[in-house]
Amino acid sequence: MIERTIKQELLRLSGFFPAVTILGPRQSGKTTLARNCFPGHNYVNLDDQADRQLALDDPKAFFKLYPPPVIIDEVQRVPQLLNAVQLLADDLKQNELFILTGSHQPELHAGITQSLAGRTAILKLLPLSIEELTRAGITQERDEYILNGFLPRLHDRNIPPDVIYRSYYNTYVERDVRQLINLSNQHAFEVFVKLLAGRVGQIVSLNSMAGDVGVSSTTLNSWLSVLEASYIVFRLPCYFENFGKRQIKSSKVYFTEVGLAAYLLGIENSAQVARDPLLGGLFENMVVMEALKARCNRGKEPELYYFRDKRGMEVDLILNKGRRLLPIEIKSAMTYDLAFAKNLRQFSGISGNVFSPSVIYAGDMEATVQEITFVNFRNTAALLDSPVPKKVE
Repeated sequence: MIERTIKQELLRLSGFFPAVTILGPRQSGKTTLARNCFPGHNYVNLDDQADRQLALDDPKAFFKLYPPPVIIDEVQRVPQLLNAVQLLADDLKQNELFILTGSHQPELHAGITQSLAGRTAILKLLPLSIEELTRAGITQERDEYILNGFLPRLHDRNIPPDVIYRSYYNTYVERDVRQLINLSNQHAFEVFVKLLAGRVGQIVSLNSMAGDVGVSSTTLNSWLSVLEASYIVFRLPCYFENFGKRQIKSSKVYFTEVGLAAYLLGIENSAQVARDPLLGGLFENMVVMEALKARCNRGKEPELYYFRDKRGMEVDLILNKGRRLLPIEIKSAMTYDLAFAKNLRQFSGISGNVFSPSVIYAGDMEATVQEITFVNFRNTAALLDSPVPKKVE
């Protein structure tokens, strides 16, 4: 098993709350993490029909069979069970604990806000990070990371990426999507997902996509919300300050698993990645997700944004850290070039709250040149962890 960075935060929070909820996409390692951290807990998976029916019909009998401390997997399958968890959580002894895991936000979010507010900590576990793979002795090149992606099973069992992502995607469409929406046109949905893969790192116009997919933009918006709620895609919001009120306010869309995006684009090997016209977008997708993983693995809110004004000046990624802004340009190139910093300098000129403007790229040279820090993409987490210098008044 590859050691997960989030483990320390999970153990820490378990000392403060009677329940900890671990959210994240399927196959991100939630079950493995929970059972590794709490090997003495009872365990039940609500994907099992018999256990799910018992939880629905008789929660008291269910918790007699699986008393706390207990790990309850896929708890969103029976959101009504959270009412019973609430009653039991108020009377738990010190060493008793609920560990809940779920793959869909909507059901769990509603149940938590109604039943477990103040009683559960919430963590988000995404697929493996480059930081975690490196610590486990697994290092790859830029194009291999993009092709293979970061699902734990792929790296634990050496499963070919086309095999695992075909199964992952088909299972998602056939099972999870149908639980979340009444999908009457599966083909149109699949066309939409593949079109999104071709627009990674871009501001997506649902109105323009509606004609290509053959459904209304309203339907596409609901589908996009489902993809986000089930952790297939991540929407990066635009950072908004009063910079002359010239900003674009729409979100940019990325895939939580860049390997799935590459699979949906028909990329079959790392040589194809290097030649693909979407290399820049795929690389940006990978780096943005590395930043998101770094924040989530430390139990922090993302506080990640991009910036773009109506004149087209854009900064790929901004971390709002302690009310100071870390602007980042993301370049797939392997050769250092000061021209990469053009937009960083412009952004620094309109915002007086910037520190350590940086370029994350695929090259090996790491240095600070003319106040711009160049960082190899493998060190994204370290860059985001760097301390914020005091602001000079």
